[in-house]
Amino acid sequence: MKRKHTAHHENHERWLVSYADFITLLFAFFVVMFATAQKDKTKAKLVAESVREALQHGQLSTTITGIIRQMKVTPDGKGDSRVNPDVPPPARPQAKLPPVPSKDLEKTLATLHELLKKELAEGKVALKLDQRGLVVSMREVTFFASGDDAVNPASLPIVQKIAQVIGTVPNPVRLEGHTDSVPIHNSRFRSNWELSAARSIALLEILRGQCGVPADKLSVAGFAENAPVDTNDTPEGRSHNRRVDLVVLSAEAVRGEPPPKPAEPLAQAKPPN
Repeated sequence: MKRKHTAHHENHERWLVSYADFITLLFAFFVVMFATAQKDKTKAKLVAESVREALQHGQLSTTITGIIRQMKVTPDGKGDSRVNPDVPPPARPQAKLPPVPSKDLEKTLATLHELLKKELAEGKVALKLDQRGLVVSMREVTFFASGDDAVNPASLPIVQKIAQVIGTVPNPVRLEGHTDSVPIHNSRFRSNWELSAARSIALLEILRGQCGVPADKLSVAGFAENAPVDTNDTPEGRSHNRRVDLVVLSAEAVRGEPPPKPAEPLAQAKPPN
């Protein structure tokens, strides 16, 4: 007697396998689209490589989760180091260091200290080295009358001493006029800007005309009351601010200055007729 074969039960849930594969690929597609829409091109490259690797090793869901959390996951799904080790972390802001005084004018500073010993002790001039170069501050009380740009004739020997030293160095020289914060308006000057610039020019003319300093070595600037060295709230502080700074520019400062005028070509002699 033949046994009856029972009919095999047909599996109606096989479509779920294809559906799961489709959802997985669709999820991967949207993750890739999200990453490529970012401005970080390195991250987009990482997503593409990770998805390709995960498809080959069957770790797609773990890898995508790591990418979303900005993690770099190893192929076995166990890694959790931060994403993109090739990109360095943002640098911490460093504290701004104070400017370093120039070193190429130390000998000139020492020479002026010795030559102007009396004037320094009397407060007629002041000397310092900073990042711009060697600064010789000539106080108004010695070199100018109040509100005027005419150089006091009694101060000319001091100017000549300074010119004697700066003439031995090749560095350019800038004359910077400064005032206090009290406004000026008289028949000659309408503002502290005009007064500070005029005093710079007056000293330049003496250095050029009477002391023999080459004109192409000199320049002027007027700062009015905008670069004080002392308070403007006291008479003594204001007297310190009224000055002309003669700045022998350091090698570093010269790099930021306009280039010198090129030498003019020699005129060619015309042949005789």
